Amino acid sequence: MYMLYEEIVAARRDWDNAQRHFEYALGRDQVDYAIFAIEAAEKRYEMLLRKAKALQLKWPQWYKGEVQ
Repeated sequence: MYMLYEEIVAARRDWDNAQRHFEYALGRDQVDYAIFAIEAAEKRYEMLLRKAKALQLKWPQWYKGEVQ
């Protein structure tokens, strides 16, 4: 369970970073790559959340739904 939680946190961080890279992308190639990275990171994050939901995991009490 803890490993899945860590994967979800990392996936959310990757998604946030991809969005940040998009903000600073210069030129068509960088913008295209940034969009691809955002979409891929978002799909991974959503997939991991669906996996956690299917397993009906209970998050640690200190977890309030915010990525730390």
